[in-house]
Amino acid sequence: MSHANSSLRAIIYALMANLGIAAAKGLAAWYTGSSAMIAEAIHSAADTANQILLLLGLREAQLPVSIEHPLGHGKAIYFWSFIVAIMLFSMGGMFAMYEGLHKLLYPKMPQSPWVAMVVLVVSMLLEISSLRGALAEIRKVQGKRSLTKWFKVSRQSELIVVVGEDIAAIVGLSLAMVAVLATILTANPLFDALGTIAIGFVLLLVAVAVGIEVKSLLIGESAEPETKASLLDFLSGRPEVDHVYNLITLQLGSDLMIAVKVRMHEDASAAKLLADINNVEAALKARFPMVRWIFFEPDVSD
Repeated sequence: MSHANSSLRAIIYALMANLGIAAAKGLAAWYTGSSAMIAEAIHSAADTANQILLLLGLREAQLPVSIEHPLGHGKAIYFWSFIVAIMLFSMGGMFAMYEGLHKLLYPKMPQSPWVAMVVLVVSMLLEISSLRGALAEIRKVQGKRSLTKWFKVSRQSELIVVVGEDIAAIVGLSLAMVAVLATILTANPLFDALGTIAIGFVLLLVAVAVGIEVKSLLIGESAEPETKASLLDFLSGRPEVDHVYNLITLQLGSDLMIAVKVRMHEDASAAKLLADINNVEAALKARFPMVRWIFFEPDVSD
């Protein structure tokens, strides 16, 4: 199962869920006038646009190698993931903070708040379903690592973004439900405004966390530590290789570039040396399909 297929399914789950949720929240926000619902509607609309951008990023990452892009377009998914983080920060978090502060200054009781509660409960169920779908795809590549550890070391920015959005959405919906319920019970619109501000704060935190992680990928990160260790073990165990001096890896979306400097077992024939190098490269690509480019340097010292 390829990483690209797992990412595509997770994005589709989130897109379908957010599309329905955004429509429902938008109607509820228009009908009730709840600022918490307005914030949630904008949040879900931004999430829907974000999934479309991630799909665009996945498609662009598959573009073929060209003279201008000799290492392909794999890092395009990092660019679009970073744009998504910015949208989550601006369209989601900043707008929610603005709406909450506006309602603090000009308080107004929402109409028919129970309608908002029903929509929030349905939205919560859909978001939980979306998160479960994304986590199911993550488990296929997560291994024995915890979710927190996976988040820190994963090179799949699109899955990081989807899970981050889903978690932010569930927390935001919980806050909105508390805010609307408190407003109903106290007949005080202050809670609706405070809930909106809290939603904005959560979205800002998630956007910053996701943005920092994706920024690192955009600049350039090595392969995941476990993958790099496996590559090193594989090379060291090859009969043609006497010693591995250095191994550099660079993650390019779902593809991997490696540069390796080794001492080969001595042989008098230059042709035999070239054949050994070609054998190692072919075996490496067969064992690690994600390796697309290999720069192999034989030497006698580091």
